[in-house]
Amino acid sequence: MQRQFTGWPEQAMDVLWQLQGEPTLATRERCRADRERLVRRPMVALLSDVADADPRYEDFSVWHYRTGSWWWQNQSAVIRLGRKVEIGVRFSLDGLRIQGAWWYPDPGQVDMFRKAVAAEGSGRELSAIVEDVRNKGYDVSGDVMKRPPRGYPTSGSRTDLLRHRSLIAARSLGCEEWLHTPEAVDRFLSAAADLDALLMWLVRHVKSAA
Repeated sequence: MQRQFTGWPEQAMDVLWQLQGEPTLATRERCRADRERLVRRPMVALLSDVADADPRYEDFSVWHYRTGSWWWQNQSAVIRLGRKVEIGVRFSLDGLRIQGAWWYPDPGQVDMFRKAVAAEGSGRELSAIVEDVRNKGYDVSGDVMKRPPRGYPTSGSRTDLLRHRSLIAARSLGCEEWLHTPEAVDRFLSAAADLDALLMWLVRHVKSAA
């Protein structure tokens, strides 16, 4: 199947430069059409090709513009894999960034996460997955409590994971010449493969409780 994505044009960077700082309304309106054509539409094409490569990635959204200047300076998109379990991608002057995230949890999801972390089999599995993701260069973060929740061990190999109320693994893929070529699709898919075990663990164990 022929790919839709041919790369972000180099002129996309020029548009984003014009939107740095606190761009005026006049600047935003002057850049709007070029930003749509050079920045946002390539993101749509990228994720369309990614969805063609893996049907699990078909449920995606590419954000439009909002009031804050950040949304004009960063083209963001998300691929939904489960309830509050997503792959996030962002294109900006810093290049392409990817993250796998379980965040903004539904009521009951945090408790499901903690029980899965505390359970010997699923907890050991997640601990190994997180270590592997870190070794591949991803920053692991989230909404983390100061101490483990009541009723759970206060020490042990998974204590840090028990403190999480969200879990995010993210890294920059860089800002190099491949951004302007179809190779960006393969770079994205390779990074998504890095995150697959983490995201599938979350899809299995942190289902919607609403």
